[in-house]
Amino acid sequence: MPRRIRITLAWDGTDYHGWQLQPGLPTIQGVIEEIVAGIESKPVRVEASGRTDAGVHALAQVAAFTLENPIPFDNLRRAMNRLLPASVRVLRVDEAHAEFHPRFDAVAKTYRYTIFRDEVCPPLEWRYVYHHPYPLDEGAMAVAARVYEGDHDFTAFAAADHRSSGQKDSETEGEPRTKVRTIFSSVVERRGNKLIYTVRGSGFLKHMVRNIVGTLLEAGRGNIRADVFPAKAGRTAPAKGLTMVSVEYADAHFGSDVSL
Repeated sequence: MPRRIRITLAWDGTDYHGWQLQPGLPTIQGVIEEIVAGIESKPVRVEASGRTDAGVHALAQVAAFTLENPIPFDNLRRAMNRLLPASVRVLRVDEAHAEFHPRFDAVAKTYRYTIFRDEVCPPLEWRYVYHHPYPLDEGAMAVAARVYEGDHDFTAFAAADHRSSGQKDSETEGEPRTKVRTIFSSVVERRGNKLIYTVRGSGFLKHMVRNIVGTLLEAGRGNIRADVFPAKAGRTAPAKGLTMVSVEYADAHFGSDVSL
């Protein structure tokens, strides 16, 4: 009997062109579907809670697929990790209800963006942070971060190719094309030599978090007011500083305590 399977994934996104399948390019969805198809002996569609951009990392992305093979969950996790490249790991495997959809059933997602502030960035940090040693008013950035909390129209913070009314956004394909999102928390804080931006929301548009970070940096440089919701986004921050931290559902929370 077919089972709906929910998996939690972590990956280093440096060498991948994001989650979504792209012809001739390495993607997370591509490597996962190839391995699951081998286990099932036929093509299997694997859906995720969101389509992370090229170069973005994940500590706990949630994906799901339907499998007829009766392989036990622990054996499935071990088999997938044996076949996957070392940069992608399956952290856990769970059974879900038959209609479970990792994107439409999600109630909240959390992302973290890391800015390295010291003059010299260690090579072992470089792949996972945006190195910005230049002067910033970090207090102003902390104030500006709070402005995003609540319900807002984030049209100005979506990728240019998703602002057109002819495009479906990255989190709500098949749903009304509203760009309004609810942000539950938006916080900038200093941790040692890193400035960390953590945002938890109902969903996110393509490039939305990276565009918010670019705008926070403009507030830190004194180029825009920190206490007013911006009408225009700043320059998109580099993908490598962004990590998906967790996905929440009504019945469970999938996250990781591992830090990059």
